[in-house]
Amino acid sequence: MTEHDDPVETTLDKLKPVFARLSFGSVMGYCSGYAAKKVGKAVAFVVGAGFIIFQTAAYSGYIDIDWAKIKDDTKKKIDITGDGKLDVEDAKAYWRKVRKILTHNVGSAGGFSLGFLGGVKYG
Repeated sequence: MTEHDDPVETTLDKLKPVFARLSFGSVMGYCSGYAAKKVGKAVAFVVGAGFIIFQTAAYSGYIDIDWAKIKDDTKKKIDITGDGKLDVEDAKAYWRKVRKILTHNVGSAGGFSLGFLGGVKYG
């Protein structure tokens, strides 16, 4: 096999335009999105398992749970816009905070958001 027949080099040559557009910010965005997806899954598992355990204990008569109070208290804590509802505006506000933290002092953070979205979607 000659250098010109190497499939990795051939593929890399085809991907030159993609590599030219990659920036440090987009790579860090992708990695951050990938990590956020994994952490999100772990948090969802823990919350779901906790719910199953507590709800089973409540059903069995061991504890009483005021789910309406938990829902209201949780909503107050995560309603960042303070408008009394959880909606896309809250999600945008959280994203702006996260992006500000994760791109602080990163010189080439231009592609961070797109990289982050790619990491969450394809990671």
